[in-house]
Amino acid sequence: MMRTMVKQSIKIIFITEVFVLASFLFSFEVYINMQVAFLSSLFVILGASLAYKKMVTTQVASGNYEDDRDLLDTIEDPHELFEDTNENDKQIPVEDLDFKQIVKEEKAKIKTFSMKSAKHGARGSVSAFRLVPYAFLVLGFIALKNNELLDLTVYLPSLMIGIVAGSVSSKSLNA
Repeated sequence: MMRTMVKQSIKIIFITEVFVLASFLFSFEVYINMQVAFLSSLFVILGASLAYKKMVTTQVASGNYEDDRDLLDTIEDPHELFEDTNENDKQIPVEDLDFKQIVKEEKAKIKTFSMKSAKHGARGSVSAFRLVPYAFLVLGFIALKNNELLDLTVYLPSLMIGIVAGSVSSKSLNA
């Protein structure tokens, strides 16, 4: 099954690459701009997708996830405003409530920034799957600019070709 997903991704990338190679018929400048932009955006999308998949897989394997609410409840009530309340809470008159204590309890429920959460966020963003494609994007752009080959009217739309090809490929790989 994995082999067919990889074959589908290679087929998508190959068809798109043939389209990019056909731009060589217009001129070398058009071709090199399309090639660098296409590969840059393709690598960025695939790298981000693979890094995210790896991060999710390791979190699931380690058991560091909360599975307390289903997706539909989260979408319909993201702040848990309509949760069932205790019967005793409904019967307490407003005059008897200690608002300072209620505020303290609610503040305690708020998740604060911690080193653990910072490490978790940094682990996904410092992955080689993400850093190498962005380095290729920046260095490719600089190389085109320094060699006076950069044509933004070709480069920017060509980024979209790589984004679409990368998105479709990553969906077929992660399915």
